[in-house]
Amino acid sequence: MPTAIIADDERLMRDQLRLRLQQVWPELEILDEAKNGEEAIQLIETHKPDLAFLDIRMPAKTGLEAAKEIGTKAHIVFITAYDQYAVEAFEQGAVDYVLKPADTERLSKTVERLKVRLNTAAEPNDMSNMLAQLAKQLGIAPKPNYLQWIQASIGQELRLIPVEDILFFQSDEKYTRVQTASYEALIRKPVRDLAEELDPHLFWQIHRSTLVNSKAISGVVRDMRGRHLVQIKGLTEKLEVSRSFVHLFKQM
Repeated sequence: MPTAIIADDERLMRDQLRLRLQQVWPELEILDEAKNGEEAIQLIETHKPDLAFLDIRMPAKTGLEAAKEIGTKAHIVFITAYDQYAVEAFEQGAVDYVLKPADTERLSKTVERLKVRLNTAAEPNDMSNMLAQLAKQLGIAPKPNYLQWIQASIGQELRLIPVEDILFFQSDEKYTRVQTASYEALIRKPVRDLAEELDPHLFWQIHRSTLVNSKAISGVVRDMRGRHLVQIKGLTEKLEVSRSFVHLFKQM
């Protein structure tokens, strides 16, 4: 009996696809469902299905990003909203796809192709070379590779610090201070360079010399001079916000 998982961030779409698949391919067993690309990858590892139906646009990881990690572990079928250019992109890449909302007649054609692949014991396609081109044709930009670790000096010791553990960066003329909840370290890279290499949703620039981990902010206060000061969880120290970056805290 062939097996599959379905990944789509819309519950209604998952339910509809499951129903349509039951109609055109009753032998197919849907093992599980995912709400995003990360969950889809985990389900592939857990269930090892024959097929993975992946929505193109999902949070955490897109269908294309998930497919890249899944590789040849399963036959991939992309789910896409109807778009002439998207369909052309898939057909040029010889990739199986399902239009949203799932149409029984169109889905039947996809199922017939999939049955042939499974019945002939064909290996899943290695799509690594076509995924980047598909992403370009569909207008899905790859996510930038932000820094995950910082190599910093603590005295004579070099230490690798996960960026999520860092509360803030603060530069002077020569060094940049790297502050965590339990220790302080130094690096030579200035804040202006770090601002381009760190995830801007995680690290907010609040001053030309300061980057702060947004998850470490406990509040913002104003002092007697009218300056905005950021309070950091677990620290008594406050960080000044320059006028250029006050807008970040207007809704806090």
